[in-house]
Amino acid sequence: MALARSLAVGLVGLDGHLVEVEADISSGIPAFVLVGLPDASLHEAKDRVRAATANSGFPLPAQRITVNLSPATLPKTGSAFDLAVAVATLTAAGVLPPEASAETVHLGELGLDGSVRAVDGVLPAVLAAARAGVRRVVVPEATAEEAALVPGVTVRGARWLAELVADYRGDPPLDLPAPPRAFVPPERALTGRPLDLADVVGQTEARFALEVAAAGGHHLLMNGPPGAGKTMLAARLPGLLPDLEEEAALEVTAVHSVAGTLRGRPGTALITRPPYEDPHHTASVASVVGGGSGVPRPGAVSRAHRGVLFLDEAPEFEARVLDALRQPLEHGELVLHRARGTARYPARFQLVLAANPCPCGRAVGKGLDCTCTPQARRRYAAKLSGPLLDRVDVQLQVRAVTRAEVAEAAAGEGTGVVAARVAAARAVQAERLGRHGVRTNGELKGPLLRGPLRLGPDVTRDLDRALERGVLTLRGVDRVLRLAWTVADLRGAGAPDRDDVGRALALRGALSTAVAA
Repeated sequence: MALARSLAVGLVGLDGHLVEVEADISSGIPAFVLVGLPDASLHEAKDRVRAATANSGFPLPAQRITVNLSPATLPKTGSAFDLAVAVATLTAAGVLPPEASAETVHLGELGLDGSVRAVDGVLPAVLAAARAGVRRVVVPEATAEEAALVPGVTVRGARWLAELVADYRGDPPLDLPAPPRAFVPPERALTGRPLDLADVVGQTEARFALEVAAAGGHHLLMNGPPGAGKTMLAARLPGLLPDLEEEAALEVTAVHSVAGTLRGRPGTALITRPPYEDPHHTASVASVVGGGSGVPRPGAVSRAHRGVLFLDEAPEFEARVLDALRQPLEHGELVLHRARGTARYPARFQLVLAANPCPCGRAVGKGLDCTCTPQARRRYAAKLSGPLLDRVDVQLQVRAVTRAEVAEAAAGEGTGVVAARVAAARAVQAERLGRHGVRTNGELKGPLLRGPLRLGPDVTRDLDRALERGVLTLRGVDRVLRLAWTVADLRGAGAPDRDDVGRALALRGALSTAVAA
């Protein structure tokens, strides 16, 4: 047979597209031509396939081999097409029967020795194949557990190309050794070991703010001197969040599959805990938001999807990085445009910012010990722009813990106790907001807050006064209302009262003082 076909999946972001791999063998000067918008790594597949088939005992004929990846207008990247190209060419050469691999998606990189190696993005690729109606997939054995997360699909894990050929031909099973261990990045914890909130000494207000942020999915800014416990508090936020629902867990796992962070983990299972990302303040826009040459790759904001993104020393980040967070904070999604394609990645995360009061960190109280000039203080504070802060619900001043508080402080509530209250509040929100397509109070929009969830004028009197005087923007009013609903949910009330609104105003910083003035 001179013409044969196989199936693969091309990923653009998290969107997968079924790709038909056509192989034609014809007379002419021996050559291996690969067409269909392949990138550099995919273009090199012809050399990997020729060597892998020869070392597996099935050398390709010395003829002109043309492989087309259809649709030809779709950009295709990566080495995951190697296995599909090898199956198509071996079928065209008459080594494999055409019906054996029909309607089967093949994903995997080939080593020169014929081993089938792991690739990134297996989970979203298999999801795309299932949506296209394909029910059989062949993936590297190292990623078979990941592919098996997709229901309704029969997954076969392959270690060697020769084993797959023997299976398709109906030959006796081959007794081959385990393939040589390919390099994988060191194991990386995606969620980290849960840290106990009881380790935090004092900080009653900050602990309450953290609980409110966890219960309602609110963004949080902590401003205070070095050593006050801002980083310690932020690291304990993921432990307060409930486990991911099945749909969210599948989405989070798909993002990390594309990002390559699943490699090196002992066994690849569904990520059921909210992820935690804490990039260094020297991180670039591409590393935080996503990007790169060709089709954009997911950044820290997408890897933190349904989890926590913590920016320590937030004013030290580039202004471009901080301002790039505004779109995902508002829409929960990133759309990255490049010449070779547009990639969409989910990015619904909880943002936690930590900042010092000034560059030296000693502008506390009267600031007598501060060595910064007024201009340096203003420039430092201006790093966090108004439009960004307007999207952060909780803005907290964290005080340094005094010696007296350390001496008198009893053991605070542990993570398990607070997490139980958070889970109960989340359950109330799910019941109230489910019909509106919203999960948490932090996702509430103005039309809902001024429509079905509208509060009476006696409850919102302080907010109306703040809006009239320009102390709060309309978006700021919505942020306070979201917080008020979360405060009410934590105490088990049906709806916020004026005290809940007052506590919500206090969580927005010094606004309560401005309103009362």
